[in-house]
This record gives sequence, C-alpha cells and structure tokens, in this order.
Amino acid sequence: MAKLDMRTGSTAVMILKLLSEQSMYGYQIVKELQTRSEGYFNLEQGTLYPALHRLEKDGLVESRWEVVEDGPSRKYYYITNKGEAELKKSVRQWSDFSRNLLKLLDSTT
Repeated sequence: MAKLDMRTGSTAVMILKLLSEQSMYGYQIVKELQTRSEGYFNLEQGTLYPALHRLEKDGLVESRWEVVEDGPSRKYYYITNKGEAELKKSVRQWSDFSRNLLKLLDSTT
C-alpha cells in the first residue's frame, strides 16, 4: 500500500497537533511536518490549504493576516478551543487504531 493511502484522514490531526503548540502559516506547517517526520509527510498545497479551509469552516482553527517585519504579510492559523477538544478526541482514536492494528499485525508474523 502506498504511503499516501495510509495518510488518508490523518492530515487534520497532524495540522491540529502542530497548531496546538504554536500558531503557524501554511509553508511553516509543511516544513514542520517534513522535519518532524524526517521527510515522510510532505503535504502539497493542494492538500494543505483545503484541509486548513475545512478546519476553519468547522470552527477548529481560525486565521488572521499578520504583518511580518522582514517579509510579506502572512496568514497565520490558530487552534480554537473546539479544535483542542477535537485534537484530544482524534489522538485517542488514532492511538486506539494504531495499537489494535499493531496487535493484529504482530499476531500474523
């Protein structure tokens, strides 16, 4: 199975996790995911921005333009209280899923 198939449904929780630590702009989110995953997660703009827009529409993140001294204004994304609650729920679900999948895979070797 291709790694893209394995990532389906995980984009939102990855974004929420990063934003729970600090506000970020789009390119910063992409770079941070790449760094933390040692290149495994490489979101394209066509994946990142629709995900951010969905999260914003669902009230899980908010955005605002900020003036940056050494460059152009950037749109920063912030997690909301609702987003924090969703992140906690998603982390539990992903942990349960991963733990049980590993049990299954370990029992077949």
